[in-house]
Amino acid sequence: MSLLDEFHIFSQIFCLSLVIFMVVRVIYLLYKIFTSQCGLSSTKPLRTIICIGSGGHTTEMLRLVKSMNMTKYNPRMYVLADNDESSEVKIHEAEKDHINYRLSRIPRSRNVQQPYLSSIWSTLYAIGHAIPILLIYRPNVIFCNGPGTCIPICLVAFFMRCAFLMDCRIVFIESICRVRSLSLTGRILEFFADLIIVQWPELRDACYRAKYFGRLT
Repeated sequence: MSLLDEFHIFSQIFCLSLVIFMVVRVIYLLYKIFTSQCGLSSTKPLRTIICIGSGGHTTEMLRLVKSMNMTKYNPRMYVLADNDESSEVKIHEAEKDHINYRLSRIPRSRNVQQPYLSSIWSTLYAIGHAIPILLIYRPNVIFCNGPGTCIPICLVAFFMRCAFLMDCRIVFIESICRVRSLSLTGRILEFFADLIIVQWPELRDACYRAKYFGRLT
């Protein structure tokens, strides 16, 4: 057997081992997520990403931000769609008494009434923009309430956690307008978000992992 053949065999074994390791790692993390608490009890400040949707989603999320412990969730980065100008104004207004925050923008993964099939490509495009943001900022926790702007951020964060590139928790708060069924974003994130919070008791039947603490916004 030539040296080249041995190298090819070694490469195949290495790649197969890497794939098996990553599959096991994903299964292990999903097991922890589905059976454990969120793990945000740290007394140290947590580098925080707050995913901003638009319109009513922005208003709901910023109401939650105002009730946060700004010392614990510090510094803060707001991630919003690149064509969302109105939310930027609201963010600066909500943070007018604080200085330790910043904004980042990514392409919108799905626009209103955009066909779901074409949103696959726009989501992949948004994921490409989300990767450097997370690699540089390295958050400890991500808060989101939809819509789809948060999906690229959360997907990248989860797979970076699988690859030991960061240790980040994902908290999804379902919108107050969802009473009996989860939104599309909620149905996606219920598979890998660390904590799912709903604001109506009826929604606990729609997602057995959901936590109900009453109305938050």
